[in-house]
Amino acid sequence: MSPSLGSPFISPFSLDQDIHPSFVQRLVQPTSYFLSKTCIKTENEMAFWSAENATKAYLKTLKMGQKAKEPNVAEFVSALAAGNNAQLMVVAYATAANSTAFALVAAASQTGGHVVCIVPGIEELQLSKKILGYDASHVEFVVGEAQNLLLSHYREADFVLIDCNLENHEGILGAVEAGTKRNGAVVVGYNAFSKGSWRSSGSRTQLLPIGEGLLVTRIAAKAKIDCGFEKRSHWVVKVDKCTGEEHVFRVRFSQGKGIQA
Repeated sequence: MSPSLGSPFISPFSLDQDIHPSFVQRLVQPTSYFLSKTCIKTENEMAFWSAENATKAYLKTLKMGQKAKEPNVAEFVSALAAGNNAQLMVVAYATAANSTAFALVAAASQTGGHVVCIVPGIEELQLSKKILGYDASHVEFVVGEAQNLLLSHYREADFVLIDCNLENHEGILGAVEAGTKRNGAVVVGYNAFSKGSWRSSGSRTQLLPIGEGLLVTRIAAKAKIDCGFEKRSHWVVKVDKCTGEEHVFRVRFSQGKGIQA
């Protein structure tokens, strides 16, 4: 039986040992198929789900879990961000930082990305740094209103985590959708059960029964138009016959648009 990211899991391997490729596949199931559909890479690369990044971030978050109270949510968030090769990860908190900050730090260590934590006030900032301890040095803390900051300073964020206890959590999602991301973004809302769903302007959303509920939304990359050509893309799924792993590639092609006099 494949372990779930939402259930307790004890690895038969030491956390410091190399992980066999077959273990990667067992680790990310049964959510790997959905996660692979949300993968985003840099502009010049084909998108794919990185089981290696996801596994390493997952295991690193397990190490950090002794400091946290919500390992199930943290492990999932870490694997999702790392598997999508997230480069600019922004989390908006209603109060102080929690275990999800550890998760993003673990993911950033795999992807070479940057973590930004937005908190509502100075008191929450000081408490967040105390909670994170040494790991606070790997985080950029910002005090302010997340919706405005995402529109003005972090429009290129490709992974955004939102506490649904924020009164304007839907407005924050809207700010992410309005950004100028060239390759799209993944948005995760936690504490979602108390809020139901959210309006995502047609973006694909899935509610997952992990922790207090996770809303996962993939915002597609915006179409680019250059010199009369509109760039489009479609997804291709390939299965590795040796490992059984699924790889999802985004293939781009251009379609000319006629101009009438």
